[in-house]
Amino acid sequence: MTQAAIPAALRGLRAAGAVLAAAAVALSAYAAHGAEGGARTGLQTAALFAFGHGLALVALPRAGQSRTMLAALAMLLAGTLLFSGALVSKYLFDGPSATAPFGGSVLILGWLLCAVSVLKD
Repeated sequence: MTQAAIPAALRGLRAAGAVLAAAAVALSAYAAHGAEGGARTGLQTAALFAFGHGLALVALPRAGQSRTMLAALAMLLAGTLLFSGALVSKYLFDGPSATAPFGGSVLILGWLLCAVSVLKD
C-alpha cells in the first residue's frame, strides 16, 4: 500500500466504525427488549464492544496516518468483528462462539500497536 492510499483506507475504517456503532445501538435495543437471561447479558457485551471500538475507529484515524496506525485500526475492526460476532452467533443463532477469545486477543494486540504508533509517529 502506498503512502497516498493510506488516507482512503483510513476513511474506510472510519466508515466501518460508524456502521459498527449503529449496529451496536440496534443490538443493544434488541438485547434490552427482546432477549432474556444470559442472552441479554451476552448481547449487551457484544454491543458494548462494538460501540466502543466503533467510536475508536471513527476517532483514531485523526491521530495519525501511518502504516502502523492503519494496521492497528484494521486489527481493532477485525477483533471486534470476531469477538462481538461470536457472541451474536451464540446468542442469536445458537451458533459457535469459538472466535471470541481470538477476537479479544486481536483487540488487545491492536490497542498495543496503536500505542506503538502514537509513540513512534
